Amino acid sequence: MNIDMIRAAQKRLRGHARVTPLMSSPFLDEIAGRRLFVKPEGLQHTGSFKYRGARNAIAALDDETRARGVIAFSSGNHAQGVALAAAEHSVAAVIVMPSDAPRLKIGNTRALGAEVVLYDRANEDRDALGARLAAERELTLVKPFDEPLVIAGQGTVGLEIATQAAEQGYADGDVLVPCGGGGLISGVALALAAEAPGMHVRPVEPEGFDDVARSQAVGEVQRNARLSGSLCDAIITPQPGDLTWPVIDLHCGPGLVVTEDECLKAMALAFTRLKIVIEPGAAVALAAALFHRDRVEGDVVTVIASGGNVDADVFVHALERFAK
Repeated sequence: MNIDMIRAAQKRLRGHARVTPLMSSPFLDEIAGRRLFVKPEGLQHTGSFKYRGARNAIAALDDETRARGVIAFSSGNHAQGVALAAAEHSVAAVIVMPSDAPRLKIGNTRALGAEVVLYDRANEDRDALGARLAAERELTLVKPFDEPLVIAGQGTVGLEIATQAAEQGYADGDVLVPCGGGGLISGVALALAAEAPGMHVRPVEPEGFDDVARSQAVGEVQRNARLSGSLCDAIITPQPGDLTWPVIDLHCGPGLVVTEDECLKAMALAFTRLKIVIEPGAAVALAAALFHRDRVEGDVVTVIASGGNVDADVFVHALERFAK
């Protein structure tokens, strides 16, 4: 992985992926105790940053390989990104999804034309199921985070932040990134190391699923004890990726951990103050900026809100509790 791959991805995505803005609110600045900018990737195609990596990976395949179709496994956001990117290239997509994924994400993935295969994430081996289907149908696996072309696509978020931050008059401070397997944060970290080295990337995770923060603390990969049971389903993975962990270890500052209630409150504040919808897993970085301000450094903090695919009942719950 290197900056040249991310710049190539940016060219490949031009005219396809949306350039999402940096948003701000004086009300959120006051809570954060500093200037706060939010990059809302929920405004991206399919409602999350995942479209970037999926589109880049599928577009980079040779014609013969791509024509045979692709397969992916995902709790929903990568699923939708792959489904749309495959449809745009007129190729088949099979998506292996956990049966407890949000209904909205399962429904959207099917509506985009993909075949959805559900599995029990607590008792079934997702990787083994995906490998079997790929072999039987000669499909190309598009991994959710541990794939160079996917990481490069996600890294375009970092290139945009570097440009947009300069337009806003800053080039330093913490950049807080929701972190699951690490595809987004590793791509963003590589991009900013090259384009805005004064900006310090830090992972944010939900309480009980903080494998990256624990890995950073001891200097080697740690695994989550559980693989389900969090509202932040979009960023729940067993452990950091083989490709993403070395990048995180080298380029990222200490991780932050937030509670589910903090995520729900951040969702409500994003809606009332920025008029955007954020799903729980995507709200972890905003929650850290707002409610752990003593652990954030710099006069400006940049937050990636990585997706907006939330079931209506969860969103209503967040608003009923905290939008007052």
